[in-house]
This record gives sequence, structure tokens and C-alpha cells, in this order.
Amino acid sequence: MTTPIRPSSPRQRAEPVRQESLRTINLELVFRHIVAAAHPISRTELAAATSLTRPTITRIVEDLLAGQLITETGIAHDGRAGRPRVGLTLSDRGPAGLGLDIRGDGLAACVVDLTGNVRHLAFAPSPYAGRTADAILADVARMADAAIDAIAAENLTVVTATLAVPGPVDAGVVRSAPALGWRDVDAGALLRNAIQHLELPVRVENEANLAALGELYASENTLSGFVYVSGGLGIGAGIVLDGQLLRGMRGWSGELGHVTVYPDGKVCPCGARGCLHTYASLEAILGDEPVPTGVTPDAAILTRSDAGDPATLDALDTAGVALGIALSDVLNILDIDTVLLGGSFALLASWLTANARAEINRRVLTTDWAPITLRPAILGPDAAVIGAALTSIDQIRQHPATWLVHQPTTH
Repeated sequence: MTTPIRPSSPRQRAEPVRQESLRTINLELVFRHIVAAAHPISRTELAAATSLTRPTITRIVEDLLAGQLITETGIAHDGRAGRPRVGLTLSDRGPAGLGLDIRGDGLAACVVDLTGNVRHLAFAPSPYAGRTADAILADVARMADAAIDAIAAENLTVVTATLAVPGPVDAGVVRSAPALGWRDVDAGALLRNAIQHLELPVRVENEANLAALGELYASENTLSGFVYVSGGLGIGAGIVLDGQLLRGMRGWSGELGHVTVYPDGKVCPCGARGCLHTYASLEAILGDEPVPTGVTPDAAILTRSDAGDPATLDALDTAGVALGIALSDVLNILDIDTVLLGGSFALLASWLTANARAEINRRVLTTDWAPITLRPAILGPDAAVIGAALTSIDQIRQHPATWLVHQPTTH
């Protein structure tokens, strides 16, 4: 599977710097130009763009080729007379990023290469009720090991794994994930110990934030500001302003599921009353009727709604209204004109959007002059796991020397 997703660009540097770390800085400079090029770029073009000498360009390119960070491909059309020049572009071999996701309908694993192509995407239904964090993360580790083994045959090496979880995270510790029954769970350490591929760096981040990054990459940065709403085990929001993810002081922003919708409403698993979670989560929509074995929660909801089940239709109406109320507060504060429904909400969007849009139009002050776009996310339920994988490879894109230091050089 090769779905192209555009990862973020390496950090900007205006010109080469003459200092002790010259080689690393200039290597990043050259690599940035290769990443940013709209077509394969020649060595001559690199020399002109960076003001580096041809011998320096030659040495850097040799290192990047040897480390499988770039590859020679086709012809670089620079519009000049003379013989055609060999083009340089990102390699689809070498380092890769692994994304893992604990989501409402099960577990997911994804691997992307340096170009941003999805090379592996797997899903496994998984029950959560009554299971410990250790047991769930052991299942995640098995998916991670299977993904790493699968892409090794394609000459790809996972450099980092990033786990998406439904709750605020502090240095790998999931502070609270009510839908999983987790509180202060060191998911990073547990997963690292469970993965068979030892010494693999493991990061843990909020799934809504990762999904928002995935959507930002997928849109090729055409969306500069949006709210990504993730529906699944919980309800989270990833907020992008001016092309940057809004994380908050501790990275805990976006807990949309615990915005109060009805102050005297139902008791939420978090202990408060009237949270959006109690009206719009998959658990709330499903009600007390059990989900058949082997059927995911969102699939069960779709089956019941398509069959015209009155209780399910009422629950979806209630969820849409509650979602619109909560989003109206966010939109009034942030002045954002786009809302993306992701996770399981992407699958249920046709049942949720009418009521949610009606509440937004009623409550957001600026809708008379600037209508709000409310639509399903591009990547659907896979946004978080793809965003996690892209985050995993981004360190190499930002700092290619961290990969090359472990690779043989050509000189």
C-alpha cells in the first residue's frame, strides 16, 4: 500500500553556517532542499541553491545516498542547456516510522517511509472492558513486532514507534483515559518492555493531536486552521492554528469530551456531570444493548441506524446536538472556520452533521458572515495511526545526521 502523505518540512535555515558543526548543518541544509524540491533536483541546482561548493555537495550527497536517505532518479530538468543531469529525491528505502493506535474499534499499526508513503497498515479488533493496561499493550506490541517484520523485507528499518492514546500524556505516562480505565499508566515503559525489537524508541502522544497532524500532512498544508474532532473511546480535539498544532503548556489541550454540555446532566466517567462524552461517545450512542462478538462499536451503530432502530437514531440525534453545543464554544473562542470529524465520527458523519451544524449556526456569532465548514476527515479512522507514523519518521527528516551516524559512509 502506497498512499502518499506529505510529512512536515525540516526546520528552515537561511544559509550555510561556518562553525564547528559545519558538516551536520550543511548536510541538513542540502537535505532540506531535496525534501522541498517539487521535482528531482540535481547536484548543480543544490550547489546554486545552498552556495556550497561542488566538492562539499558531492561529499554530502554520497553520504545521503549511502545512508539510503535519498536516491538518484530520472533526469533533473533545470532548464539549462547541456547534457541532462541526474536528479536526487527522497528514498523509499532505509528509515521508516511506526505508528500505533488504541482506538474505539480496535488496534491499528502503520508504517510510513521517508517519502511519507504508507507502506503497511493493519487493524485488529480488540476488547477493552475488564482488561488491564498490560494486556492491551501486549496486543499492541504484537502488532508492532508484526509490522516491523513485514517491512524489513522491503529494506526498511523502523527508527521510532509512536503510540496514540485517548487521553492526556506526560512523558509517556497516560494521566487519564477514562474509557480505558487508565490513570497514571506508564504506557511508554510498558510498551517498550513488551516489544520484542529491543532498543526501539517509543513515544506516547494524545491520539487527537496525532490525528490532527495526520490531516495537516494529508491536506498538504492547505488547511492553516481547523479543529479535528476524534470520536472513539473518548472524544478529543486536535487544534491547528496557523499551520501549527496547539498543544497547550503541558500538551494536554483538546479534551473536548470533557467540555460541559449540560451542567446538571449525566455523570461522566471523569467524575463531572454533563460532559460531551456522556452524550456523544460510542458508548453513549450504543446504550445498554450489547455489541455482538466480532463487531466493532461503530459498525454496530451503523447497522442499527441503517435498520431504523429508534433508540439508536435518537441517540445519534442527541449526540449531534451535544457535539454542536461543545464545538460552538471552541469556535467562538478560537475563530476557526473548519471542523473535521475523525475517528469513528468520520463513519457516522452523515448521522451527526445536521444537528451539529444547526447548533453551530445558532450559537457561533460569526456564522452569518463566515460560515463554518463541517465535514469528515480525509484519513477517516486511520488519521491518528498515520499521524503517529509520520511523527515517528519526522525526527530523521529534521535531523538526518542522527540516522547517518549509525550507517557506513563512503569515505
